[in-house]
Amino acid sequence: MAAHPETSHSLERWIIVTASAQWKSPSDVSEAFSKAKVLDARRVRFEVQGGNYRLICAFDFRRQTVNIKFIGTHAEYDRIDALTVSRR
Repeated sequence: MAAHPETSHSLERWIIVTASAQWKSPSDVSEAFSKAKVLDARRVRFEVQGGNYRLICAFDFRRQTVNIKFIGTHAEYDRIDALTVSRR
């Protein structure tokens, strides 16, 4: 968020919703975030700040955990493989 302060409102909302969620599947995530795109059984892509940024998360629905795998501009997202990207 510090690198892109314009995303703070969108990401704060995402954190609030996600922290209190009890999702059991990717479709549950899609119900909470209508513009989210399910990538596979674990990964979901979110639009941030009106679609100017992308957030990719991997969910472990059994353990109720989420790991952020990528956050960046739409142009940066176009250059990565959303199913394998992982933050270091």
